[in-house]
Amino acid sequence: MPFLKAARRTPTRSAVLQNKSNKCGKHASVFSANGDEYTGEWLNNNKHGRGIQVWKKSGAIYNGEWKMGKRDGYGTYSVLLPHTKTYAKKYCGEWKNGKKHGHGIYFYNSCSAYEGQWSEDQRSGFGRMLFENGDVYEGEWMKDNEHGLGLCRYANGNWYEGSWRDGKKCGNGKFYYCDKGQLYEGLWVRGEPKCGTLEDCGGDHEHCPIPQYALLLDPGGNFTVHLDTIGVILQSNV
Repeated sequence: MPFLKAARRTPTRSAVLQNKSNKCGKHASVFSANGDEYTGEWLNNNKHGRGIQVWKKSGAIYNGEWKMGKRDGYGTYSVLLPHTKTYAKKYCGEWKNGKKHGHGIYFYNSCSAYEGQWSEDQRSGFGRMLFENGDVYEGEWMKDNEHGLGLCRYANGNWYEGSWRDGKKCGNGKFYYCDKGQLYEGLWVRGEPKCGTLEDCGGDHEHCPIPQYALLLDPGGNFTVHLDTIGVILQSNV
């Protein structure tokens, strides 16, 4: 019986060139047609592993983990400050499928920040928010709104503890009026008290002092956030 030898398949020139051009492992900087720059690890022509992306148009930088071409894992996103030509970190935390997802801290501006859980680029889960006017909310979030159980300490000394829905007080809750020394406890609907009791506390509100929250920029260019027992320091440069 004759022995049939399998024919050897010789790859075409285009296939050889394609294999050579496939990006896998660590690479030097790779520039896109629009001027964006990426330096880091690759897998099958996708950003995968650790890497740094610089967007030319905005000047923003992402430094962290990637998965099949998208930000995934832990990383920091920084923006370019046009007046000083320096970088300030905007978000530092976890990512999934290119979006903020998991635990992270986000700076809205120099005096407003959120630290807590994220889901698909929205505040969802438990988190603390320092608002620009000095109010502080600590509690549950859903789809970027206060939703669930939470405590809000207002800059004027008032505070509310109870249920929230779509960013408004809704359900059972307590509201302390610092200027009047009165405590309201009862039902809330769309941010308004509807049915409950109003108790005169005689101006004694030392049981619930307002903490001094601050977002500071030290001489070294570091942002320091103090949200209750949390202290986070983020370098303003990359």
